[in-house]
Amino acid sequence: MRYDFYAYMDRMKYIKRWQLMRSTRKENIMEHSQSVAVLAHALVTIHNEVYGGKADVLKTVLYAMYHEVSEVMTGDLPTPIKYYNRSIHGAYKELEKSACERIVATLPEEMKGGIEPYVLADEDCIEYQLVKAADRLAAYIKCLEELRSGNGEFKKAKKSIEKDLHSKNMPEVEYFFEKFIPSLNLTLDDLECF
Repeated sequence: MRYDFYAYMDRMKYIKRWQLMRSTRKENIMEHSQSVAVLAHALVTIHNEVYGGKADVLKTVLYAMYHEVSEVMTGDLPTPIKYYNRSIHGAYKELEKSACERIVATLPEEMKGGIEPYVLADEDCIEYQLVKAADRLAAYIKCLEELRSGNGEFKKAKKSIEKDLHSKNMPEVEYFFEKFIPSLNLTLDDLECF
């Protein structure tokens, strides 16, 4: 019998992000998911090591790794459309869930228990909240990159995403901003590793 799960995962590299924006560098959901996984790992580490939390690191990183899986079926719906109103957002959330369920159904039965919980995330847990913050951080960092390249198209998005991140009142996000965001505006020559 044929199982298509990893063929779907491989297609993540074809789904483009920021479709309504002119970008100096194209980004796909596969590379975005890797970025979100790294940022989620940072946030869960800050949560646990700096603020004494007890979040599950593996769960957080795996949620991040799979957080865009539905888009191999739905495509990347631009944020202004996705959040235009509650009705559209609710319908899109249902569509995403259905796509995830269909993709999980392409796994052998004996593997579903080890993968399905991370594709169909528990949206009420701290691990998921950290991933959502990491997803916004990745978008913010993309804005910084585009602005650094002289692309003013991302100025409004940067401001909006930064406001949204600070409104979350998450100490992990504030810590990340204080400790790491400043160096994301530096060139390689400006970094102190050489």
